[in-house]
Amino acid sequence: MTIKSATYTISSPHVGKCPQSSEPEYAFIGRSNVGKSSLINMLTGHKGLAKTSSMPGKTMLINHFLINGEWYLVDLPGYGYAKRSKKEQDKLTEMIKGYVLGRGQMVNLFVLIDSRHEAQRIDLDFIEWLGENGVPFSLVFTKADKQSRSKTAANVASFMKTLTEQWEELPPHFVTSSETGEGRDAVLDYIGEINQNL
Repeated sequence: MTIKSATYTISSPHVGKCPQSSEPEYAFIGRSNVGKSSLINMLTGHKGLAKTSSMPGKTMLINHFLINGEWYLVDLPGYGYAKRSKKEQDKLTEMIKGYVLGRGQMVNLFVLIDSRHEAQRIDLDFIEWLGENGVPFSLVFTKADKQSRSKTAANVASFMKTLTEQWEELPPHFVTSSETGEGRDAVLDYIGEINQNL
């Protein structure tokens, strides 16, 4: 799939304020500092589309970007940012749950995982919650350029093996780098396939 246009549409404080539209939505979520904004900018080919920051946890709203006038890319707040107050964390959790469980237009949730680390309990718990609620999702392993190819492959294989303890069928997964563009075509082609089948 080729992205010809990517336009920021709206930032919403909760799912009820999201666009009243029927276009399919592909949402991106992950732990704070997983490289979500950089990945979105790499996928769309627009360097400043999603605001990147050296400070984790900057995304506090549900951000919609209209792609090719046909579908939405949705940037969700990150989960598990410890430096937030309990009240802020609870508010973000409700916002995420409200969107993920209540947004009928969302056809796939891309869960971002930092490829440099072993499986983290917070990611595994979130993935398990998605499974319990029947949410369609895929995994995107980020920052593949930050270490050797073999180390990335080993970490990804280990993560997927951990999932087999609870999952009979594993979700699709992609290995990406915002720096080199690795995985861009695979992710976009996957979105294109789903769009064709809708």
